[in-house]
Amino acid sequence: MSTKNTLIQKAKALACKIENYIKSPTKKGTAAFWLDDHQLVKAARAMTENGFSGFEAVSPFPLHGIDEAMKIPRSFIPWATFFLGLTGCAFGIWFTWWVAVVNWPLNIGGKPMWSFAAFIPIIFELTILFAALGSVALMFFINGLPSVNPVILDPDITSHKFAIFIPEEEIKGRAKELNQIFNQFGAVEVKQSEF
Repeated sequence: MSTKNTLIQKAKALACKIENYIKSPTKKGTAAFWLDDHQLVKAARAMTENGFSGFEAVSPFPLHGIDEAMKIPRSFIPWATFFLGLTGCAFGIWFTWWVAVVNWPLNIGGKPMWSFAAFIPIIFELTILFAALGSVALMFFINGLPSVNPVILDPDITSHKFAIFIPEEEIKGRAKELNQIFNQFGAVEVKQSEF
């Protein structure tokens, strides 16, 4: 009986360690909520123009223009996907040549050992495989996934509200100016929160 309890305790301890490892840390700060996505984009643009940075915009759907408003640079993932695809293509060419010429050469009616046209489907599939799986893995790595403790600022953000969250260290004593921006662009609620 004690061996069973010991194993259960060890399993619980391991589960706790894993959970703590993949939990993302939360930050304290100010959250402002809007009912109109256009007002959120305008508020984000005003915050950027007034020198605020490091804030997060939260929306139930993608917002056009929020990247420009927050001055978020274009992602490098499309270029990484392109080079991963080239790597997959090169691997496909090398692999089909190696199998047909080096590892398992077959002389069939005097035809060439390796014919590029015969292996286009394999090369194409390896190109797509490397690009797709590499992009997904890179996206997971860059976004810090998996994260098991998503902090919900407000339950309505998943349906019809929009929010901007700015950490305390980014405000730096400019809370009054920040609240003026929020009020100017029609924030329906401003509160202290964690994200």
